[in-house]
Amino acid sequence: MRAFTRCARYLVPGVLVIVVMSLGRPCVAQEIGAPAGGDVHELPGVVFAPGGFLELIAPIGDRIALNLYGFYYFASTDFGGVKVPIAMVDVPIRTTKFLTITPSYLYYEVPPPSELSELPGGAPETFNEHQFRIDGTVKFSIRKLEIADRSMYVRRFLPTDDINRYRQRIFIAHPLAVDGRIWKPFATYEAFYDAGKGWNKNRVGLGVTLPLHKRVLFQPSYIWESNRGVTDISYLQFGLIVTTK
Repeated sequence: MRAFTRCARYLVPGVLVIVVMSLGRPCVAQEIGAPAGGDVHELPGVVFAPGGFLELIAPIGDRIALNLYGFYYFASTDFGGVKVPIAMVDVPIRTTKFLTITPSYLYYEVPPPSELSELPGGAPETFNEHQFRIDGTVKFSIRKLEIADRSMYVRRFLPTDDINRYRQRIFIAHPLAVDGRIWKPFATYEAFYDAGKGWNKNRVGLGVTLPLHKRVLFQPSYIWESNRGVTDISYLQFGLIVTTK
């Protein structure tokens, strides 16, 4: 998994320079924004974190797929820049016409800000976190309006403790025909509940999924994150989604 993380660290920025999620339907975003949801916003002075992701969708039959993700974020803090690589894999399983169950695993690391490495004694150790997650997503349409309601349980394995988290997200998209291609603008709202802390985070996201090729999609998005007692943070994200089907 560390090898995959290192690959994402170098591959994703290169792809974004060149270019600038449900089963078999990659136009519906399964995940937007920083999925780590733990410590990027807690770095001192962070108010803006641009980044991107590369997603590979590999359908396995009609009801199961294997999705691989590489995320990469850069946060400017009071103590220098921080580069945050993230690796994730999920397996969406469509159990019924409207319900998809998705187990997933995520790993990310947050190195110390660059200026701290110059302090006597060296910088603090790199922070890392493992997450095992499972979610259920109900999807339906009202005319052309696509709606998805996702409930996710997350077990966060931290260096000092393990924490249970619950995430509830609503996703709305509407396809638009533009020059013979289908664009999908979308909006999301997500609330986070951490054991012992209550409802302590909210996210609002806006974006659009654009077809570049039959099997390649481009997805720019903006996410605003409100954290109780912590500075709010904005994410500007660019994603490239590739499907093998």
